[in-house]
Amino acid sequence: MRDGQRTMELGQRAPVLPALGRWGLSPHADLIYRSLALAGPATRQQLAGRLGVVVPRVDRALEELVGAGAVHPARRDDGRWSAVAADLVLSRMHRLRAPVRISDQHRRHLAVVAGLHLDSLPPVTVQRLPSRAAARSRIADLVAAERHEHLAINTEDVITADAAAAASPLDRALVARGVRLRTLGLIPRDGRQDPPFVNGGEHRQAAALPLKLMVFDRRSALFPVDPVRFDEGAVEIDDPDAIAHLTQLFYRIWNTAQDPRGREEPPIVLTAREQKIVALLAAGLSEEAAAADLGLSRRTVVYAVRALMDRLGVENRFQLALVLGAARAVPLPSAVPVDPA
Repeated sequence: MRDGQRTMELGQRAPVLPALGRWGLSPHADLIYRSLALAGPATRQQLAGRLGVVVPRVDRALEELVGAGAVHPARRDDGRWSAVAADLVLSRMHRLRAPVRISDQHRRHLAVVAGLHLDSLPPVTVQRLPSRAAARSRIADLVAAERHEHLAINTEDVITADAAAAASPLDRALVARGVRLRTLGLIPRDGRQDPPFVNGGEHRQAAALPLKLMVFDRRSALFPVDPVRFDEGAVEIDDPDAIAHLTQLFYRIWNTAQDPRGREEPPIVLTAREQKIVALLAAGLSEEAAAADLGLSRRTVVYAVRALMDRLGVENRFQLALVLGAARAVPLPSAVPVDPA
């Protein structure tokens, strides 16, 4: 019997199937459960053919379903997976998990995550951290390895004492090592203007933020699995394109966010290393020559310039010189006429 015929026959007498997305499972996990429940047991390859998706995506969805207790693992004799009865799945879901409330915060979080196309990334670049404790431990490791820049978005209305106790020592250690620390938070509802950040860090506030996020030296990023229930753990990604996407997202918000200290135009403050690099480049040295003069790698010089361009929203080194010159951070480039007035 063909799958379509079997689906039609079973659909006439099948119970109402649970919408697994309400409990945080992915759309593909939901589709595969429905396919197994309505069209009967199938192998991984058969499921991929039914739904028109690649086998690795089927594998990840089946892993979710096994964790949720919604499928019976493949039989050894024929490799076919099968669905657990719908009423048992519903009972288990109600007992173990609360349905996810699709709020504006969830929608913003899911929109950003969908834009990363995690299902198409190499598996080695995506890691699931199963709990808040595991996420905090991994954050500590990543922070310890940072040397250039730490970006963070905090979506909580109120920073709990527990969260502050976990984050403050790490933030202070970053600043002490000369790492640029930039954080985004929500504008306090009660009008407070005392920004919750350490001395030496930079902080801005926005009316709405898309997701809780950390970006470590533009090499790794970490965000929660669920935007509200942080005990569900986090996802760490190391894919360069995904990291670039998240970094650009951060700076799009940063460039329009408010300085809680009331400055309309926050001053541009360069680190000692940035000042030396910019001065040498402004004097006409190449990136290689500037790196050799400072005893740095060319990659470090390129990274510093690229980071400055992203921070200030410019697209090339000439625009960077204009912005820095206008802020009196460096001399204006010689090719730009200066109004004597």
